[in-house]
Amino acid sequence: MSRQKIASLSDLTEGKTVKFQFTHKGKPTEGFVACFKGKLVAYENRCRHLPLSLDYDDGRFFSRDGKTFVCQTHNAIYEPLTGLCLRGPCEGESLKPLKIEITEDEVWLLE
Repeated sequence: MSRQKIASLSDLTEGKTVKFQFTHKGKPTEGFVACFKGKLVAYENRCRHLPLSLDYDDGRFFSRDGKTFVCQTHNAIYEPLTGLCLRGPCEGESLKPLKIEITEDEVWLLE
């Protein structure tokens, strides 16, 4: 299993996200890690409706009230802790979760 450092824990205070690049099956892929209700979650940065990133390359994933993730293209609403689409064209589908590990002050992607 390989590990890739994706963020420092200090970068991920409540409601913050960090985008990162990684290689999946030989293809460059983008992911993001977020802190929500004191927990860290990581997902591929890809809407389940169409293969587009959730953000407009600006690193904004949370809704204005900070309670959900939002696809800025389709306005699909995702529950942060599970990745489940609650409303939108891909309702009932889920973001692809990524495995992460926290070691001291570092967040690592596990593949």
